[in-house]
Amino acid sequence: MKTEIELKLELSAEDLARFAESHFLGEPARIEQQRSVYFDTRGRDLYQSGFTLRIRTVGTARIQTIKATGPGASVFARPEWEQPLSGDEPVVDHTTPLAAEFGLEPDDLEPHFAVEVERSTWEVDQDGARIEVVLDRGMVTAGSRQTAVGEIELELKDGDPKALFTLARRIEAIVPIRFGVLSKAERGFRLIDALPVVFKAEPVELDREMRVTKSFRTIALACLRHYRLNEDVLRERRNPEALHQARVALRRLRSAVSLYKDLLGDDESQRIKDELRWLTAVFGKARDVDVLLTRDPEPELRDHLKSARAARYAEVFEALDGARGRALLFDLQQWLHCGDYLSTPPAELRDRPVADFAEAALDRARRKLKKHGRALAKVSDEQRHEARKDAKKLRYAAEFFAALFDDKRGTRRHKRFIEAMTGLQDRLGTLNDLVSGPRVLGEIGLKDHPDAGTLVVHADKDRLIDQAQNALDDVIDAKRFWR
Repeated sequence: MKTEIELKLELSAEDLARFAESHFLGEPARIEQQRSVYFDTRGRDLYQSGFTLRIRTVGTARIQTIKATGPGASVFARPEWEQPLSGDEPVVDHTTPLAAEFGLEPDDLEPHFAVEVERSTWEVDQDGARIEVVLDRGMVTAGSRQTAVGEIELELKDGDPKALFTLARRIEAIVPIRFGVLSKAERGFRLIDALPVVFKAEPVELDREMRVTKSFRTIALACLRHYRLNEDVLRERRNPEALHQARVALRRLRSAVSLYKDLLGDDESQRIKDELRWLTAVFGKARDVDVLLTRDPEPELRDHLKSARAARYAEVFEALDGARGRALLFDLQQWLHCGDYLSTPPAELRDRPVADFAEAALDRARRKLKKHGRALAKVSDEQRHEARKDAKKLRYAAEFFAALFDDKRGTRRHKRFIEAMTGLQDRLGTLNDLVSGPRVLGEIGLKDHPDAGTLVVHADKDRLIDQAQNALDDVIDAKRFWR
């Protein structure tokens, strides 16, 4: 199975300068000054439909590029259209999909932002593989707003994909890097709007013709993107919701590994899952304190909680920036693109249509929830917590595979199924808060504080359990959108 890989490595301006001064790659094969202007309609119809149009100028040459990147990209014979231009205005004709898709005229398009970079390019031989390395330094400008661009892109031209990661690790030994997930087009359009303070999970782009192996990697990379977007916000703003969504992304990724366990049954997949569990737990401890802070504590108690929060956030960043956290993201990326699961499982499992796989996986997750949630009133808090985890896994699976069952009936049933799942998770979450509050207060030394009782959920536990049982029964009774 041939793997095409392009890695985007993000660096700060200072680290980019350090990397350039290291002369690690020697003299570049070429250096270009590039200016790319991105066009769209006033309402950004192209971008919202998964298209981008740019005109790039290098010297006196101008190239127009249209890309289809959204869910509908697969319906086109090719995802990219390029043509040379003699002027600075877009050309919309029968050679592109835009005229037919949107009924556009050239006057309908206007510039939204510009990307100006100095691009240095190297051709590198790493362990017999040929890799193109591109270093971009510059600025994205939209009106009066600007944001810096600093990234290295590694593209495998020929050879073993593992060589790409060997080279990336050699670069990381010189300067700290983070894997980038935003294109320059996304950077520009996000710059136009207010900076997001949190990113929710995006729909996963699957189609029914996709093979199981590719579907797993698509889901996992979507989870990784969800995580990285929120990690960047978290680093910049220390935002509790960004921390929460980063933790959700890690849990979703762990759930994906569990869903595909028959495909991924090797030591490396288990090691990756264990490391994800470790990092999720670090985020969870910080999230526990954030939840207590939402309960309007008395001023003196709030100060104690803020101190505990600062300590736990420090643990999060220590984990992220430590050797273990950095290695996890490298190992995860390499495993997703080069892991044994891509070739070692039997072909009948590896190449099975994803729609068949999804139906079986959803049925299995539903049965597990039904089994563990049969009698919530008669089991322990720990067993109810297991049912809560089962519910999350079923919810994540329903979200992962939604695009495979998007006909009218499937969409209607999916909406109702998610509504039922949301009600169940809310009630199980309240039950969990009832149990976990005292534990968290004990961990941070506030269990005996005179106002500690104001932070603990006080409710009729039996009534909550009955409500949770009814909500769980509603999920089991809901029509399956995948059948």
